[in-house]
Amino acid sequence: MEQPSSPASLPKYLAEGLPKQDTETLQEVQRYIEALIEYRDQSVNTDELPETAEPVDDSDSTGSGTVVKEKVTCGDGSCKCASGDPADMHGPYLYRYYRENGTMKSEYVGKSGSE
Repeated sequence: MEQPSSPASLPKYLAEGLPKQDTETLQEVQRYIEALIEYRDQSVNTDELPETAEPVDDSDSTGSGTVVKEKVTCGDGSCKCASGDPADMHGPYLYRYYRENGTMKSEYVGKSGSE
């Protein structure tokens, strides 16, 4: 059996260094990589969400993360939402909070069906 070639996207220092490692070290690296992927893909805890975010049951959804209903400001300083009063804010809108490479991110999902 021939040694597998490394992916083109793998940095040169890894492509040259990994084949030089013994089997035990490669297994440790594999466990580390799996743990790192699991960490980066973990769900967002509700205590990490903005105070105004209300988690919703989104079991029909595809994709990872936590879907929340949230009222937001539009960024226009002259709009009534700029007061920060939840009654004056826009929405509620649905957002999905998720992790990408260990960083929490959010994306707009759509307008919430209920006020």
